[in-house]
Amino acid sequence: MDVSSFVLLSHEQALRRRMDVVANNMANTSTAGFRREQPVFREFVEQGAENAVDAARNVSFVLDYGAVHDTRAGAFQTTGNNLDVMIQGNGYLAVEAPGGGTAYTRGGSLKVLESGDLATSAGMRVLGENGQPINIPSDQTVGLRIDEDGTVTGLAGPLGRLSVTAFDNEAAVTPRGDGMMAGEGGRVLAAAETRLRSGGLEGSNVEPIIETTNMVEILRSYQTSQRMSDALNDMRKRAIERLSRVG
Repeated sequence: MDVSSFVLLSHEQALRRRMDVVANNMANTSTAGFRREQPVFREFVEQGAENAVDAARNVSFVLDYGAVHDTRAGAFQTTGNNLDVMIQGNGYLAVEAPGGGTAYTRGGSLKVLESGDLATSAGMRVLGENGQPINIPSDQTVGLRIDEDGTVTGLAGPLGRLSVTAFDNEAAVTPRGDGMMAGEGGRVLAAAETRLRSGGLEGSNVEPIIETTNMVEILRSYQTSQRMSDALNDMRKRAIERLSRVG
């Protein structure tokens, strides 16, 4: 396999990565709080050995650099549930991750577990500003509400405040694979900085038409790469045939 084939293979691997990301975006069109991803690639230049043509010594490959999130907020979707919240602006709700540690999510569909702890719809306990779960006494579950600053209030008064963590570098926030996000270096927002809207959820910011268009573009790019590969193979065959005649 010559250098041209390696370059084409590098390009096709990048296209596969793009398709995986687009497919994941499409699969989460209806996921509350989901933010679409966009892969990021860089040029990797390898300097080869001496070549008859100086300009051919440097060979460019495609390097998968990671993915970034589209930080645009999704539309507010009214549910009428006082425990459903949308984060206005940047930030994530902190939850107790399975196996320990802290995970993050923008999916604000909350409920009260049998233990009294406030949790996500998947059953992961939501953490308060002190890093501990928020427990709701059994006699306070009626009339429970979440205020704009994240304060969870019952009939007898405040019961705790949701921890909203913001990251200056969104690239540091990565998917865990269980619908949650992992991140380091976050900053817990103070009550004055926190802006929540209750009674609904943040919809996904994925636009299906754009993602479908991206899929078509990726497919056409892959087909072009395959045609170039076939042309290179034909050129090699003709070269071998001509050399055999000379021999």
